[in-house]
Amino acid sequence: MVACIVERDGKFLLVEEDIGGAQVLNQPAGHWEAGETLVEAARRETLEETGWEVEPTHVLGIYEFKPPELEYTFLRIAFIAEAQRHHPQRPLDHGIVGPVWLDRAQLQACASRHRSPSVLRCVDDYLNGQRYPLSMIAHLTAAT
Repeated sequence: MVACIVERDGKFLLVEEDIGGAQVLNQPAGHWEAGETLVEAARRETLEETGWEVEPTHVLGIYEFKPPELEYTFLRIAFIAEAQRHHPQRPLDHGIVGPVWLDRAQLQACASRHRSPSVLRCVDDYLNGQRYPLSMIAHLTAAT
């Protein structure tokens, strides 16, 4: 899974989404599709869930989370990205209520609505200056 941490003027881009009848908050995030790079997946997922075009600039980190109620584990590759352009009329993915911008205090205040512990952890890692170059990701193909 890929996710984007997008900050503008002290606020972070989040997605309010309907999961099993509950509205939860998450960073724009989703699955990596065959044939695309991780950076391409991060751009696409953010656009599909928020209507924002973004440009990833760094890798923030890799986060593992095993929800107690599930049989599987999530692996999140989080990117830091810059907001480029908003398309407010663009239809969003099914289940997405819409994008919201919250600062760290607002995000902390609604921690019970976070989709996973990685939501606040990623923001805190970003605020603490954690960053890795995009070049740490290598997409290899078979030699011909």
